[in-house]
Amino acid sequence: MERIKGLAMIIIGASLWGLSGPMMEWTLEHSKMSVSFLLTVRLLIAGLLLLTYLKIKGKQVTRPWRQKVWARQMLIFGVVGMLGVQFSFTSAIAQSNAVIATLFQFLSPIYVILFVSIRQRFVPPVAQIIGMFVTLGGLFLLLTNGSLSGFSLSPSAVFWGVAVGFAFTFYTLYPVRLMQEWGVLLSIGWAMVIGGAALLITNPVMMIRDFQYLFDWKIAMMLLGIIVVGTVAFLLFLASMKFISPIETSILSSFEPLTAMIVSVIWLGAVLGVWQLTGAVVMLLGVTGISIAGGRVKT
Repeated sequence: MERIKGLAMIIIGASLWGLSGPMMEWTLEHSKMSVSFLLTVRLLIAGLLLLTYLKIKGKQVTRPWRQKVWARQMLIFGVVGMLGVQFSFTSAIAQSNAVIATLFQFLSPIYVILFVSIRQRFVPPVAQIIGMFVTLGGLFLLLTNGSLSGFSLSPSAVFWGVAVGFAFTFYTLYPVRLMQEWGVLLSIGWAMVIGGAALLITNPVMMIRDFQYLFDWKIAMMLLGIIVVGTVAFLLFLASMKFISPIETSILSSFEPLTAMIVSVIWLGAVLGVWQLTGAVVMLLGVTGISIAGGRVKT
């Protein structure tokens, strides 16, 4: 029963995260608001709501700040992990589209393998190496649309796309001890508040300039939807790992780009080239292969 619960969590969470991408793409296109403003509003409101909920439930939400070691880890997770993922992902959407940004996130398993291999000084198994090359081959098709004459994506889109993978890797690996000690909800809540506050402090002029967009009811409702959908997606993704294996989590995460692709095509009229679509499929197959190979090695 718990395994079914975990499977449902990752499928719903991945689908919601895939949905949040097109929602952010629509918001940025129709309002011209900055990425920083969108994320400041999203992170601060979502984080404060989570912390308020925990406070009402009787949780002592300020306890992590009473010990320097946990306070330091919370700050690092909030700025580098939460804000890193959110800012790079949203910037990749702004420079390309939701589908491309979501697919770039799937480079994360390659970064994890390279990080662990270098740190522990061992060569990855052949199956994982093959999976890495297959994934990179799919990325090549995604970037070039099968033509060697030039990239289909701008350099800035590629930069933020690669950054998404690195940020997601850190977001996945770093907060393990933090969440074991303080729980998923409290860790995510504080990370969101920290990330939003960091953007607010560094971009005060942006907040004043873009505040006007909140008076447009369509934009305001979409922002509310982004806050709810994105937050639930994060929570379900992290909570699912208590009930299912990392292999199943990685494989079922493919619902993210699939959802983003379907929603983008139907709602936003997105168009990908034939070779880009082929590249997307190849990337998903490569990441699935890496996950399965990793699971076999561990067992």
